[in-house]
Amino acid sequence: MRTIGYVIGLLMVVFGLIWIGQGSGYFPYPASSFMIAQKIWMFWGAVLAAAGIVVTIIISRLRRRG
Repeated sequence: MRTIGYVIGLLMVVFGLIWIGQGSGYFPYPASSFMIAQKIWMFWGAVLAAAGIVVTIIISRLRRRG
């Protein structure tokens, strides 16, 4: 179960970084994406990445205890 949580946390970070890249226009893929150069997606990407970091920290602390 911890492995699943860890993978989910890492995926949240990766997707958050992709959203930040698309929202800023530095990662314009796919070219038809509605997220490209939309600043709100930079915000949501940062929120998602931060939440993913929190999840991975919590999971790593649970691993040390158990």
